Amino acid sequence: MKIIIITPTSSRFKNGNHNTAQRWARYLREGGHQVKIQQHWDRNKADMMIALHARRSYDSIKQFSTLYPNSPLIVVLTGTDLYRDIKTDPNSQESMNLATRLLVLQDMGRQELTEIYRIKTDVLYQSAMPLIKKTPPKRRFEVSLIGHLRDEKDPFRSALATLLLPPQSKIHITHIGRAMEETMADEARNLMKYSSRYTWIGEIPHSEVRRKLAHSHLMVITSKMEGGANVICEALMGDIPIISSAVSGNIGMLGEDYAGYFPCGNEKALAELLWRAESDPLFYSLLKTQCAQRKHYVQPEKEKIELLNLVKRISEPIS
Repeated sequence: MKIIIITPTSSRFKNGNHNTAQRWARYLREGGHQVKIQQHWDRNKADMMIALHARRSYDSIKQFSTLYPNSPLIVVLTGTDLYRDIKTDPNSQESMNLATRLLVLQDMGRQELTEIYRIKTDVLYQSAMPLIKKTPPKRRFEVSLIGHLRDEKDPFRSALATLLLPPQSKIHITHIGRAMEETMADEARNLMKYSSRYTWIGEIPHSEVRRKLAHSHLMVITSKMEGGANVICEALMGDIPIISSAVSGNIGMLGEDYAGYFPCGNEKALAELLWRAESDPLFYSLLKTQCAQRKHYVQPEKEKIELLNLVKRISEPIS
C-alpha cells in the first residue's frame, strides 16, 4: 500500500513530529508498505494518509479527503492540537471530522475529546531504541533538558530553578535544543551569565543527544503542553529518572501516581524536587522504580505491531 505521512515540520528541525514520522515510515516499510514523508502533500496518488498535527497539516488533510473521500485518513493529535487548537480553531476541528481515525499518543489524550471523537480515537504510545545508561559524572549531578526553545516547552523554567538550589547542590542542567526565535537564544545566553548551573548548547545530532542523556543522573521536562513526548520515551528506555511538569500529556506517559511531578510554571517547586532527587537516595530510587514500571509502554516492537495493526484494520473493507 502507498502511504503518505504528512509532518508540518521541515527536516531541518529535528523535533518530535519529525522523529515520529521517520520512525513510523521505517516500521511501515518493514511491514511491506511504500511510504513517503512530506511537509505538504504533492497530490500524487496514495492509498492512505497519516497526518501529524490537525491544524498545521489541514491543507493536506482537506485535499486528500476531497480527492480520495473513501481512502483511510489518520490524523494524529499533537500536544498543541489536544490542549489548545481543537478547542477553538475551525481548521483543526474540520481535520478531526474528516479523519477516518484519530490517534493520540498517550491515554490521557482521549480525555480531551468529546464522545463523538473518542469513539474513533486510538491510543498509540511512541517508542525509543534501547539506551544503555552510562556512569554519570561524579563531580556534579547532571540533568538533561531536551527540547527546542519555544513557549510551549516553558524552556527557561529549569534555569530559573537552578538559582533557587542550595549552595551545596552539585546539580548542573544541560539544555539541548534549537532556539526557534533569536529572542529565545538571547534569553538562554543571559541566563547562563546568572547561573553557572545552567548551560544551553543548542541543537546537536540525535546520536549525541542520546549520548548525553545516557550520562545523566536525571532528565527534566518542563512543558506547558505535550501530546506524548519522545524525550520521555528516550529516558524510560535508558533507565533515566524523570522530573516532569504535571500536565496531562506527561501524566499520560508516566502515570497518575508518579512521584516526580511539579506544578507547571513553578520554579520553586521544581528546584525543591531537583534537590530532593539529588540529596535523597530513597526518593531517587523510587523515581527509577516507577520509570522502570512504565518502560514496557515505549518498546519499539510494541509500537511497530500496533501501528501496522491499525493500518491493516482501517484499510480492510468492511464485510
